[in-house]
Amino acid sequence: MKITTKINLLTTVWMLCILILINFVVYISFMKTTINMEEDTLFQKAGDIVNEINTKQSQSEIEDYLSEHSYIRIIEPRNKIVHEVTNDKILSKKIKGKYTKIKQAKTYLISEEHGEEQVLVVRVPINNGNQFKGSLEIGERLQGLETRKEILRAILIFCTIIAALLSLLGGRWLANMIMRPISNMIKTMEEIEKSGVPKTITIQNKAKDELQTLVKTFNRMIDRIQINMDKQKQFISDASHELKTPLTVIKSYANLLRRRGLENKDLADEAIKAIHSEATRIQKMTDTFLDLATLEKVNVLEIKEVNLVSLCKNILKQFKDVYRREITLHSDGFPIMISADELKIKQVIIILLDNAMKYSKDKIDVFLEKNQQHAIIRVKDYGIGIPEGEINNIFERFYRVDKARSRETGGSGLGLHIAKGIIKLHKGEINIKSKEGEGTEVVLFLPILE
Repeated sequence: MKITTKINLLTTVWMLCILILINFVVYISFMKTTINMEEDTLFQKAGDIVNEINTKQSQSEIEDYLSEHSYIRIIEPRNKIVHEVTNDKILSKKIKGKYTKIKQAKTYLISEEHGEEQVLVVRVPINNGNQFKGSLEIGERLQGLETRKEILRAILIFCTIIAALLSLLGGRWLANMIMRPISNMIKTMEEIEKSGVPKTITIQNKAKDELQTLVKTFNRMIDRIQINMDKQKQFISDASHELKTPLTVIKSYANLLRRRGLENKDLADEAIKAIHSEATRIQKMTDTFLDLATLEKVNVLEIKEVNLVSLCKNILKQFKDVYRREITLHSDGFPIMISADELKIKQVIIILLDNAMKYSKDKIDVFLEKNQQHAIIRVKDYGIGIPEGEINNIFERFYRVDKARSRETGGSGLGLHIAKGIIKLHKGEINIKSKEGEGTEVVLFLPILE
C-alpha cells in the first residue's frame, strides 16, 4: 500500500472517529437538555396543582391542567390512586401509579403500533403542614421527541458522510503535498541509479518545513558524493600519473637489458640500480596509498595515554642516527600527556621531519608546549619555504609546490594530506606558517589529557 493511501485512510478514519464521538456527545446532550426542559415544565405544573389543592382543598379542578396525551393522579400511601384525570386512557393504563415522599422524575419507554414512544412522569409530595396527605403524579407523552431525534440523527449522519468525503479529498491533497518532494527524491534516485550521475532536487516549495530540510539534506549529500567522486577521479588520475613515470623507467631499462644483455657491466649496473630505485619508489608510494586508504576507515585508532616528550625524544634519536642531521628538541622536560594512537602520532611527526629534511639543509627545531586545552608540537625548518599563494593547497592529495624537486627527493605529495587526516581523527588541528626563502613551521594542536 502506498504511503499516500495510508495517509488518506488514516486521516479519514481518524476524522470519522472524532465525528462519531462528537455526534454521540451532541445526541446525548440534546436528549438530556430536551428532557430536562420537559421536566422543568411538568414540575412547575405540579407545583401549581399542589398549591391549588392546598389552598382550595379541592381536587376537582386539576383537569384544567391536562395537556395533550397526559394524565394527572393523586396517590395515597400504598400506591392507592384516589383521584385521576386523563385524556389518554392507554397511557394511564400502561403507567402504574406510585406513591412518593420526595420529588422525582422518570422516563418510560412504551410500545405502540407505530413504534416506541417515551413518556415522562414526575411525582411530587402533597403535604399540609407536616402531615403527608399523598403525592401528585403527572405523566405525559413526549410526542415530538422521537421526531426530533430522527431529524437530529439524519442531520448528524448526513454531516458525517459529507465530512468523510471532504476528509478523503483533503487527505489526498495533504498526502500529495507531503509526498511530492519525496516522490521527486525517489525519481531522482532512480535516474541516478540508471545514469550513474548524481543529481540534486529542485526546491519548489519555499516553506521552511521538514520536507524542505529533507530536500536540502539530500542535495547536500549529493553534492558531497559528487565532490568525493571528483576527488576519486582526481586521485586515480594522479596515482596513475605518479606510477607511470617509474614504470616507464623500469620498462625502458628492462628492454635495454633484454637487448644488450649483461655484457656491458657498467650499463647493467646502471640499469639494475635504476630499476631498484624506481621499484623502491613504487613500494613507498604503495605504502602511502595504503595509509591513505586506512585513514578512511571508521575504527583506525588504538587510543592510549601517550607521553609526547618521550615519543619525540625517541623519534629524534632515530633520525639523528640514520640521517646525521642536526635536530633539536625544545621542551621544559615535564611530561605532556595526550590520549591518542601512538603509532599514528609518530607517523605524523615522521612525515613533518621528513619534509623538513627534504626541503632544508640547515638545522631543524622541534618545540613541545602545552596550554590549558592543547598539547602543541612545532616543527620548524630553515629551508626553501613555501610561496604564500601555495599554502592553502599544501594539504591536497598529490599537491607539490616544486614537482621537479619532489621527484628528486622522492616526494609523492601525500604526506601532509595523510598527516592532516590523522590529526583530524584525533580532533586536533594542523597549521602551516611559511615564508619563501626563510623556512617553514608546522604547528600541531592535540587535545591534552586531563
